[in-house]
Amino acid sequence: MEIEVKIRALMMDPNSGTPIIILKDVNSETMLPIWVGAYEANAIALEIEKIAPPRPMTHDLLRNLIVELGLRVERVVVTSLRENTFYAVIELIGESGESMRLDSRPSDAIALALRADCPIYVDSEVIQASRNTIDTESETEGEGGEEEWPDVIGTESDLPM
Repeated sequence: MEIEVKIRALMMDPNSGTPIIILKDVNSETMLPIWVGAYEANAIALEIEKIAPPRPMTHDLLRNLIVELGLRVERVVVTSLRENTFYAVIELIGESGESMRLDSRPSDAIALALRADCPIYVDSEVIQASRNTIDTESETEGEGGEEEWPDVIGTESDLPM
């Protein structure tokens, strides 16, 4: 089963300094962190903040190519988690209804999803398999409280929910 998610936050891991995308289930409080590269985080942040670069970035180029080929990004899906690496697909549909799936890194798929204004899904098995899945409904207080997460880009109301 696939679960629709939205980007809840884009922040820096306070321990490693690596960017993290926090995906939140649209129907519950379950959140899934995915660590991403700096360039992909920058591409996602620019789109979240609606900052247009002077020249097209790679994800803009990909979206433009998809449109010029007469295709549409139907959705992106984070499909699996193997050896601490997330995998995703970009699902495209053509003008005559033909569909295709492109293998992708989740960060690239998410950056494209923002540009194509399409939904993002996560396979429920990925959420179950992730040791880093955060379920705020089951978190208990008294375990040191909430950790401070600096460098959040935007607020929840700014993000495409």
